[in-house]
Amino acid sequence: MSKKLAGYGGIGIVLLVLTLLICLGIGSVALPVKDIALILLHRLPWIGDGIQPTWDPSFEQIILKVRLPRVILGMLVGAALAVAGSGFQGVLRNPLADPFTLGVSSGSAVGASILIFFGLQYSVIGVWTLPAVAFVTGSLTLWGVILLAREKGKIPTNSLILSGVVMQSFLGAVVSFLTAMSKRTVNEILYWTMGSLSLRGWSYSAILLPYFLIGFLLIWSRSRSLNMLSFGERQAAHLGVNVERLKMMVLLVSTLLTAAAVSMAGVIGFVGLVIPHVIRLIVGPDYRYIIPLSAIGGGIFMVWADTLARSVLAPTEIPLGVVTAFVGAPFFGYLLYRSKKQRKGLSS
Repeated sequence: MSKKLAGYGGIGIVLLVLTLLICLGIGSVALPVKDIALILLHRLPWIGDGIQPTWDPSFEQIILKVRLPRVILGMLVGAALAVAGSGFQGVLRNPLADPFTLGVSSGSAVGASILIFFGLQYSVIGVWTLPAVAFVTGSLTLWGVILLAREKGKIPTNSLILSGVVMQSFLGAVVSFLTAMSKRTVNEILYWTMGSLSLRGWSYSAILLPYFLIGFLLIWSRSRSLNMLSFGERQAAHLGVNVERLKMMVLLVSTLLTAAAVSMAGVIGFVGLVIPHVIRLIVGPDYRYIIPLSAIGGGIFMVWADTLARSVLAPTEIPLGVVTAFVGAPFFGYLLYRSKKQRKGLSS
């Protein structure tokens, strides 16, 4: 297990570093990868002492104050959404489940939008207020979706997706209503509905990082139980898994990860659907691999999506949620078609 994870993980980290270096160089001012690497190494303790600055000082300002905070935040947001998606898919045993299709992202955005509408985003517990309220509204949304989808104690795929679409549409209407009623904060609320990483400094990554680390470790620690659950709830219970406790914990932690990501970057769909499924196709159904590799894959995917969003029509920036939807929506349709085909094959 460790050799396989180390192998795939090593490849993933190399791709993540290459993504970091390449995407930092793309923008209105193109920067050489060599200079980017030297600037970053120069900032490292001990290693940086032996590197003499030979680059334009303005390059360092562009990287460290403008592009690097955005890229690091993108990695954290993508990783959080991908890990949340793998958690939802594992506990619901449904490859079509993710924070966006289940309406959790929209539910979290409603909480954030209400705070912004009333100017309360830094009340009560300071910078932690927004993620906390987003978590509560996201959890209530998830509870509502599952309640709507449940039939005789089971949660059919079609009912789950339909319930998620219904909840997402309703909550989207709530956010649109708040946007229409607001004049002072209209642009800020629109930001939540479309997703963006622009104008986000280091403080946003500092807020999201503890949420991601705790959520990732909690879900990864349950990877063996998720593997057992994939054989069915009854079989997992016979193997010693407390199924209800596992489901509650993973669903809540996945919702927390989603809420934290949404509170920092707005509603960004399909990351939690596409990345875990692609990782599953590469390494198999073992969640001991899927969860950590989804974190790496989600970071890579989000950074490239954001790079496309800010560079394709520069100086105009495409909403990040639009870019991920261009990739995720066709992929979702493919998964739905394949799931339908498999059900027909089993019934025949």
